[in-house]
Amino acid sequence: MVSLKKSMLLGVALGLSACASPTESPELQATLPADSLWHLSANWYQIFPERFANGDPSNDPTRERINGPEGWEITPWTSDWYSLQPWQQAVSDDFYTTATTRRYGGDLQGVIDRLDYLADLGVNAIYFNPVFDAVSMHKYDGSTFHHIDRFFGPDPDGDAAIMAQEDPNDPSTWQWTSADKLFLDMLTEAKKRGIRVVIDGVWNHSGPDFWAFRDIVANQQKSPYKDWYSITSWDNPATSENEFDYEGWWGYKGLPEFRDYEDGLPDPVRDYIFAATSRWMDPNGDGDPSDGISGWRLDVAEEVGNRFWTEWHVHVRNINPHAITIAEIWTDRALEYVNYSMFTVVMNYRWAYPTVDFFINGTETASGFARRQMEVYESWPASSRLAMQNLLESHDTDRLFSMIVNPGREYDRQALPRDNPSYNVSYPGAEARETLQLMALFQYTWPGAPMIYYGTEAGMWGADDPDDRKPMLWPDMKYDDEASHPLGVRRDPDPVQFDQELYDWYKLLMKLRTEHKSLRRGDVKILLADDLTGLFGFTRSFEDETVFVMLNKSSDTLSISNSMPPIPSQNISVLIGGETAGMPGGTLRGFLPPRSGLLVRLLSN
Repeated sequence: MVSLKKSMLLGVALGLSACASPTESPELQATLPADSLWHLSANWYQIFPERFANGDPSNDPTRERINGPEGWEITPWTSDWYSLQPWQQAVSDDFYTTATTRRYGGDLQGVIDRLDYLADLGVNAIYFNPVFDAVSMHKYDGSTFHHIDRFFGPDPDGDAAIMAQEDPNDPSTWQWTSADKLFLDMLTEAKKRGIRVVIDGVWNHSGPDFWAFRDIVANQQKSPYKDWYSITSWDNPATSENEFDYEGWWGYKGLPEFRDYEDGLPDPVRDYIFAATSRWMDPNGDGDPSDGISGWRLDVAEEVGNRFWTEWHVHVRNINPHAITIAEIWTDRALEYVNYSMFTVVMNYRWAYPTVDFFINGTETASGFARRQMEVYESWPASSRLAMQNLLESHDTDRLFSMIVNPGREYDRQALPRDNPSYNVSYPGAEARETLQLMALFQYTWPGAPMIYYGTEAGMWGADDPDDRKPMLWPDMKYDDEASHPLGVRRDPDPVQFDQELYDWYKLLMKLRTEHKSLRRGDVKILLADDLTGLFGFTRSFEDETVFVMLNKSSDTLSISNSMPPIPSQNISVLIGGETAGMPGGTLRGFLPPRSGLLVRLLSN
């Protein structure tokens, strides 16, 4: 790679590049089946099911199932987030003591009811956080992997009765619950709208309510499942104490870990996971996966043995060779999982780190940002770099809108008022909104498949878990002002309402990415990385189309003086920023306002 010199214009013409990288050639791409490339065109949308939409209040979770305190009730969807409900006040005046015990009633009917909203936005791929039956609101503590959560479907009691009739370790006894069937209906409805669905596979751990773990607790060493988990001590019935103990994920006993040998999970655990995998990828078992999910996002992927992943991927691709597998790996270790052709892509947090440093923290120069982004881009194999799941936030981070008004922190650190009392929980404001839009423009034009977390397009803000899991903002609902503070600090009330203009911005970005092949398949060339002004510019090119992107993250209006080769005016169109730029004689001239960007399309003929 050519070194990037600070405070210099790195390319003065669209045909030149100081930092170009090869990607799959058009010839290679043309030889691949179209279905195998669907993930290159994905506009991802992440849904946290319990907080997305309550389409069926009759199936709301119960106090008994979630082990709620006396007086527990469903929390009103539109209530002030930090305001304690009466049952919470009876337990503690500390918001975070009881926040995770809340339920809002999000369910699959709510997703079905809002699919037209997602399709109108431009979403064509959904990633669901866990949907399997579980006690918690986040569902990473599965009670089973072969049934959808009973409270996501229309008949929770009936579903519980069906589950009780099965031998969960014998797939021949498995039945379809009402929630399972509604999930399949949701897949059908999504596909009618051109939307594919990927779900979370949590193969490292379960919850204490998982059927095999419950048997171990009841029968101790006599349980046929005693080797499934990492048990550190058994109960001695001769004593009054309960000596039973086990390893939990990162020490947390609410997520007991499956025993993980150096080369993978125990064979019985493997067999159960393989059977559950088949169930959701080819529900009717006819060899045609078109009625199933389109892939998996794999939780804490680096904490499961490689032999398991190798065998599991063979199993997945035998069912559906076009399925995508997405590893949750936050570090550079992600490279080995993709480069060894194990996973299709990863959640590209490595892309998010320099993006946040440049646009929010101000700790990265334009040239440093260019260098770091190209290093990340070039580190991925050519077969996957255009499909990396580029995200800025998730259920594991504070929301992007709030990140912007809480700068100067390492990514995903000191992001909760409980840990950082100075964290700003108020509505971020107009300037932060402009920065968010600029970052979104970069996200949808840089190589990779962009993913947004539910509600980003609606203007949602919030600190880290649990504050990043507020109920979705809907345009047809009226919400209470957010007037409370988790630490009891006085604050001015913030109106909570759907942001139509922001929605329209994301809709435009998804539309442009869908319409312009260069934004999905194009090589990237960095043209501008000016450390004095902060201007950053690049092109994406594929076949006869090139798009030029320029971003101004500063608080100043900056002149655009980037000379371009003369191009017939009919071959140039300004897609974003046309009110501030012109092209007299085929040369780009004009100004970029603070925190704004420019997107220009060029055709070679």
